[in-house]
Amino acid sequence: MLNFDFYNPTQILFGQGRIADLNKVIPAEAHVLMLYGGGSIKQNGVYDEVITALGTRKITEFTGIEPNPSYETLMKAVELIKQNKIDFLLAVGGGSVIDGTKFIAAAALFEGDDPWVIMEKRGNNVTKAMPFGSVLTLPATGSEMNNGGVVTRKSIKAKMAFSSRHCFPQFSVLDPTKTYTLPARQIGNGAVDAFVHIMEQYLTYPVNSPVQDRFAEGLLLTLIEEGPKALINPEDYDVRANLMWCATMALNGLISTGVPQDWATHMIGHELTALHNIDHAQTLAIVLPSMLRVRKEGKRAKLLQFAERVWDLHEGDEDSRIETAISRMQDYFEQMGVKTRLSDYQLGSDDIAPILSALETHRMVSLGEKRDVTLEVSRQVLELSL
Repeated sequence: MLNFDFYNPTQILFGQGRIADLNKVIPAEAHVLMLYGGGSIKQNGVYDEVITALGTRKITEFTGIEPNPSYETLMKAVELIKQNKIDFLLAVGGGSVIDGTKFIAAAALFEGDDPWVIMEKRGNNVTKAMPFGSVLTLPATGSEMNNGGVVTRKSIKAKMAFSSRHCFPQFSVLDPTKTYTLPARQIGNGAVDAFVHIMEQYLTYPVNSPVQDRFAEGLLLTLIEEGPKALINPEDYDVRANLMWCATMALNGLISTGVPQDWATHMIGHELTALHNIDHAQTLAIVLPSMLRVRKEGKRAKLLQFAERVWDLHEGDEDSRIETAISRMQDYFEQMGVKTRLSDYQLGSDDIAPILSALETHRMVSLGEKRDVTLEVSRQVLELSL
């Protein structure tokens, strides 16, 4: 097992009716900026519950944070904070709203000329951030219990990730009943997103870390079992609770302790989203199966472990077990309603070169746990994904 430094200060308020507890965890004298996306929280009752819980606190609202939060939009919130002397942020929504709020929290106190530098430096230059919490409405990204986020700058078609120890939510409210009305597409995307988050931390190479491996495998099995149930019976509380907690556990730092991490699939996926506006989870479903096939030799030991422990594959030679495991994973993505080929999104071979060019521009030329995913390897992955 590798050395590690584990830190996670986020308080989780889990269960039905927990939005009311906002009154206990936000300072009574706070001027709260409530941030959300397109307004669905006003249809499902979340908005009214949050407003009631905030009570007599002064509230300013900022709406319109996109599914892939844009730098341009987030900077408008930063200006609003400075103009209104806001001192606490509350993200109400899914991972994009929470990601955007993390950037806003850091950018509002950033002392440089252009807060985009936060993204260019991956958050390493963040020295402080505003306090914030979240009310999660879409289980997928795990942003509610980690310190990272992804932001897109539309003007240069760049989608980049950052993280900082200063950007953990102080708390997050997780009420599974608030996911009942989500469209099937968002539930499918969420399950796939969480699945690939786990794979990026689990499917690398062995370092004798059975605790992390068993945690990861248990989460993958839970997603495989519970994901389809969530599509069939949207108001099964236990299913939605398991799915919600699984997505949080997938990226709260627990299973990444002491193990190598990959993330090459995510980096290529970010370019697909930035260039073609494909849903984040959809890009992951496109890239990961081919990524595993192209890099089969470097990942052989963990692929065989994945085949045995997650898919219960014990018969046949190694290569056939590996291929069957990858195919079953791909079938699971399709079962969740997420297509797994570039052609499913009207992309072809002519679209590969611009993706590679974007990877090169953003210095994504040595990716993966061994930094051996070159542009040529990325090309092979994309060609296999057609």
